[in-house]
Amino acid sequence: MSGASAAPVPGWALPGGVVQLKGHDLPVAPGSLPVVYIGDVQARVLAASSSHLRFAVPAAAPAGEQPIRIEPDGIDAGTLIVARSLATGLHQVDSPAYDGLGRLYLTHSGARGTKVAVPLYRLGPDGIREPLALDLPNPTSLALGPDGAMYVSSRFEGLVYRLDVDDRLEIYASDLGVPTGLAFSRDGTLYVGDRSGSILQVSPGRTVEIFASLPPSVAAYHLAFGPDDCLYVTAPTLSAHDVVYRITPDRLVDVLCGGFGRPQGLAFADDGMLYVAEALAGSAGIWRIDIAAPTPVPERVAASPVVVGLTFAATGGLVAVTSDTAWGLDVPLAAPAAAGPGR
Repeated sequence: MSGASAAPVPGWALPGGVVQLKGHDLPVAPGSLPVVYIGDVQARVLAASSSHLRFAVPAAAPAGEQPIRIEPDGIDAGTLIVARSLATGLHQVDSPAYDGLGRLYLTHSGARGTKVAVPLYRLGPDGIREPLALDLPNPTSLALGPDGAMYVSSRFEGLVYRLDVDDRLEIYASDLGVPTGLAFSRDGTLYVGDRSGSILQVSPGRTVEIFASLPPSVAAYHLAFGPDDCLYVTAPTLSAHDVVYRITPDRLVDVLCGGFGRPQGLAFADDGMLYVAEALAGSAGIWRIDIAAPTPVPERVAASPVVVGLTFAATGGLVAVTSDTAWGLDVPLAAPAAAGPGR
């Protein structure tokens, strides 16, 4: 099998994600499967042929860029970037967010209508986790405001809160339906996804009005502004073929692309590429989309178990969250420049 070769697709993964090795002349003998190693840790092979091999990334897989090897023939199958655990014991329902000091905000949202003792956590650049014991039921979505404060929606109360740099909490806007996704436009207007079917805009003067209407979501709306000043939205349903919506500044709603299974959190990289978390079990992962392409085609860049959100690390790379864990992917990506103190 000296001519055999393979490479992992996608090239990034969280533990539990399923990766495919694509190649030729792979060592598949009748009645047996080859053995795959990620670094020195053996992965579970799910299926194999002479041109394709699927394996699950084990929990014990070492983090970082790891060589992939197929045995018994010692075939070099390229490298895979494996995520590292940043924080556990969470309850995330949307993307995390960084503040202007490079601190990552994470949620413990809790069941609808309940209050937990520590609804928010803050992870410092040094990796130290700081609990924030606030009177904040069901924190859902997070967004850094142009004033440097962190804004948090409560889907139970129909409110958006403002958490200032001194950790004082105040109600910023109310009567927002079931507020989930949050995003700020360049002029400081806050956009809120009411998952019952409306995108609301809250002016800097705190006046609330309907900006656009979309089909209701069974879970949450997720929002992100692109470099084109359009608002991008996911609204997962029970279908396995959901879409990413694009809403122009003059309120025209169209579909960027489709074919997603429960698309959730959104984030833009500094090169203008859109990254989307997909949460449908069996096909979950992270997708990249060139929004400037005449016909945008999603590319799966990370394999994962159910992933609900993502953001770009303050120091580069990507943070992805499952429902209970935040993961760091040390990949060559940087976050867009953000307004606010400390940037």
